[in-house]
Amino acid sequence: MKKLITLTLATIMLFALCACGGTGTISGDVSYNIPEGKQLPDDAVLDITIASHASWPYQEDWAVWNYIRESIGGTLNINAVPATDFGTKFPLIMAAPDSFPDLIGFQGKPSGFADYCEQGAFVALDDYSEFLPDYNAFWDGLPEKDQWMKNIRRSADGKVYYTPNYGMERYTNLRTWLYRKDILDKHGLSVPETTEELYNVSKKLKELYPDSYPFCMRAGLSNINVIGCSWKPNFHYGAYYDFENEKWCYGATEDTMKEIVEYLNRMVKEGLIPSDFMTINASTWQELVSTNRGFIMPEYQVRIDFFNGIAREQMPEFNLTAMTPPRADNGIGINKNNKFNQDPSGYGVLNTGDEASIANAMRYINWFYSDEGSQILSWGKEGETYENVGDKRQFIVENEADNAQTLYGFKTIGTYTRIDPECIDASISEEQAATTDFIIGNIYPHLDPTLYLEFSADDSKALADLNTSINTHVEENIQKFIIGQRPMSEWDSFRDELNELPVNELLALYEKVYNNVK
Repeated sequence: MKKLITLTLATIMLFALCACGGTGTISGDVSYNIPEGKQLPDDAVLDITIASHASWPYQEDWAVWNYIRESIGGTLNINAVPATDFGTKFPLIMAAPDSFPDLIGFQGKPSGFADYCEQGAFVALDDYSEFLPDYNAFWDGLPEKDQWMKNIRRSADGKVYYTPNYGMERYTNLRTWLYRKDILDKHGLSVPETTEELYNVSKKLKELYPDSYPFCMRAGLSNINVIGCSWKPNFHYGAYYDFENEKWCYGATEDTMKEIVEYLNRMVKEGLIPSDFMTINASTWQELVSTNRGFIMPEYQVRIDFFNGIAREQMPEFNLTAMTPPRADNGIGINKNNKFNQDPSGYGVLNTGDEASIANAMRYINWFYSDEGSQILSWGKEGETYENVGDKRQFIVENEADNAQTLYGFKTIGTYTRIDPECIDASISEEQAATTDFIIGNIYPHLDPTLYLEFSADDSKALADLNTSINTHVEENIQKFIIGQRPMSEWDSFRDELNELPVNELLALYEKVYNNVK
């Protein structure tokens, strides 16, 4: 693929950067004249490719895109690619540099992105700072505790090639523990604060509801990474960074992994958790939860509205809500979840070689971070998409089946970077919104670097090769131990097997790459 990318930063003239707005010139005597209140000259054209999510596919006449076009100016040509096809389309786009769009709006960082950045196919936002005054002012004005949202977008060279998001961490990938409050209250059961209490409550619920799986976890090993903090802060079953001790670890080699496996094995043996929780399909799991056969689970916050909305048609008392994560009685477990609430979508600016177009693409991005852009892309316009009710804004939605996302296009791919957190709460039920601060307070503060690190082409290949030789063995055997296909008496043998694999090489690679951006 490297041979197909012919454009590099070294072969393209650098901009003689100028202040945004007004009249002036870019190097090469490319003149521009930006009308007052707009971001681009009238004759500017930006070609923008975005991924289109199946649940809210791009609509040209959505209010949010009308507002973007009205505020940006020029001409915006939007090419929406179904997100399900994006993995196939992206390398084809990148193989034709002569027809690059100006920007690509990703649902999530695509495969090979770091490699393309290394080759010069994307330009770094850091290199066009003068076109990004609002972007810079916004991030420079945030406290240190919020800088992670930008830092996780840094590439192997320490630069940002991919617009960082703010605000959506209040909603996207927000993980918690949920429980049936009405059921526990009905039977006088306390919300479990420890994993042993969770076991005991599950046993009692199993007696009361014999056909149930009280601890109704799904998604297999991936949920171990969500609930790992219950046994050890920021624990993952694979490679992870131990922020408490400032070192890289591999979870499956630790005693903590054995504790978790033994716990889940006991829950499976006693029918307290679905025996197929590692492979159970969504519809089967949803049926369990909505029919009084699943009561406690680590899940996404959005499941609150999802299940309460479905189940209350038959059971008005149904009340699924958030609880504090339980901790293991091992002296190191904590009542928190690992952090996953980062939003992976964003824009990348292509290196088209057209100085004016790259400058305009940066102006486009800059507006998204401005106060005006943030408010418009969060709420729209009063009387059109929202109204003031007392001291709060409320989206205008007449039908219960609609929401601001599907009706107006807010928070869809390519329409946001900096979001007003209050619009997140206005997009969901008051009942679910009331749990958000509680859930965020129960999240471990550090996002594991494995979820965002950028690798160079060579390092990416090395990572893939190492993971191929390790992951299959680890995942297959952990599953076997949990469901009883391999006896726990062989755990030490499993660790010996694992120590023969290149785990240390894998951790050394992560440490090298992490040191570039931490």
